[in-house]
Amino acid sequence: MHALLIVDAQNEFSPRGQRAVPNHASALAAITRWVAHARSAGWPIAWVQHHNRPHESKAFVPGSWGAELSPELDPRLDTPNETLFQKDVYGAFTTTQLEAWLRARGVTDVVILGFYAHMCLSTSVREALVRGFEVVVDPEATGARDLEHDALGRQTADEVRRSALLQLVNMGATVATTPNSGALDTTPEEEEDDHRRGHGEGEDHDRGLHRRRPLPAGAPHAGHRGHDDHEYEQPEKQRN
Repeated sequence: MHALLIVDAQNEFSPRGQRAVPNHASALAAITRWVAHARSAGWPIAWVQHHNRPHESKAFVPGSWGAELSPELDPRLDTPNETLFQKDVYGAFTTTQLEAWLRARGVTDVVILGFYAHMCLSTSVREALVRGFEVVVDPEATGARDLEHDALGRQTADEVRRSALLQLVNMGATVATTPNSGALDTTPEEEEDDHRRGHGEGEDHDRGLHRRRPLPAGAPHAGHRGHDDHEYEQPEKQRN
């Protein structure tokens, strides 16, 4: 069973926000297509909302416009198949009931989208992988910002996005393209049949998920935990 996990798709990443992402409009359009596909296929949808702590930056302040979910995505939190989790650290699985919510619905595969690619999305993907979930990411449904450091040099937002995703793929995540309109008629029963057929090496044409599944050396297996969850927490000056 697949689920869709949308991490921090909030106003703060829009052009008017304090953490603007250059490709925000196109990323939201890609996320919107995934939401439509997930609803049509009967996937559970988990929305994740980031809030900064009182002593941190003035972005993502609870109750502020910047902290609100992007209205273009039309979250339907009053429906049984969609829910909201709130966090104040990088990872969507840390200090939330997200894993239990997914397990209760028989979810084994998670499509993870949102912002930033190199921060909360990346950490959430890693957390999902070490918990044994199969993870799919869409390069068009995320974004980043320029990074610069005196000793390490500079990367553009696009370079940061691609670098973050390359690392996740090397850990075992799968890259997928945004579902096309022809994939939106998939029923939950058909989607479950696809899952039972398994995922082979190479090209995988699961309904709506046109993807390549690399098998990198050293990719984490289901029992590998890696670092403890508390190590995912951001240093204060690095918070969103």
